[in-house]
Amino acid sequence: MKGIVVKSTGSWYKVLSGEQRFDCRIKGKIRLEDSKSTNPIAVGDWVEIEPENAEQAVISHIYDRSNYIIRKAANLSKQSHVIAANVDMAYLVVTLHSPKTLLSFIDRFLLSAEAYTIPCTILINKCDLFTSEHDLATITEWKEMYSKAGYDIFCVSAHSGENIQKLSNEMAGKTVVFAGNSGVGKSSLLNALAPQFASKVASISKSHNKGTHTTTFAEMYELPNGARFIDTPGVKSFGLLDFDKEELSHYFPEIFKTSKHCQFHNCTHTHEPHCAVLLAVENGEIALSRYENYVSCLLDENTKHRK
Repeated sequence: MKGIVVKSTGSWYKVLSGEQRFDCRIKGKIRLEDSKSTNPIAVGDWVEIEPENAEQAVISHIYDRSNYIIRKAANLSKQSHVIAANVDMAYLVVTLHSPKTLLSFIDRFLLSAEAYTIPCTILINKCDLFTSEHDLATITEWKEMYSKAGYDIFCVSAHSGENIQKLSNEMAGKTVVFAGNSGVGKSSLLNALAPQFASKVASISKSHNKGTHTTTFAEMYELPNGARFIDTPGVKSFGLLDFDKEELSHYFPEIFKTSKHCQFHNCTHTHEPHCAVLLAVENGEIALSRYENYVSCLLDENTKHRK
């Protein structure tokens, strides 16, 4: 029987096959074949299952993925963690504060989405709270910067309902993953899009101004508009995994586009003469923070030279 993984707890999986849901474990062979990953099977994977009874089954085969989004596993630098598989769109949920989303986090997520050919839209959530002149100026700056880089970015609010209908219309009929730091409001957005799920929403931790984990495991929800919404646990950082230095600029769209005018085809955009990227940064055509995060990724220990 073929089914789609709709929940992952790390050891057990919930698989939807037709109208029936099965609690599944995986064969040891599958786990060994992907020993570099903390989770050889992810939410969104299509799998073959062998029912043991009316409620339980064994996953015997994973079908090829059209794409997936991956990050370095927490505390396990040599292993990876697949966030979701077979998605049409990734929505990166960010906030200006309570908690604050760092631009380095945003750019590393976008880099990974680009590398695995997943379109990404940035959602600035809790926009009803951001009313100061400084907040409004920051929103304008972020919109200009990421729009210039080729990304859709807009404000949403689960509380006020701002742009929730627009978001719902965009998602209709697609498989989408929502990702972001803990506490940015991914589960609240799910509640706004489909109140019947009434996901538990935790308050922000005041002690260190970072979100507490409201979603423990990745889970897929089928929305009334035909969308498959994958809610993921919040993450505090987004570690890169095995990127080639020579190709890194390809995943920053505005840098890659500008690099075609560089004098050298293998320009690293750090020191070379007649570098079009450095000139564009100097002229303000490429945002300084985007360029600085590109350089930071170049220096990341998990960014390697091709052998």
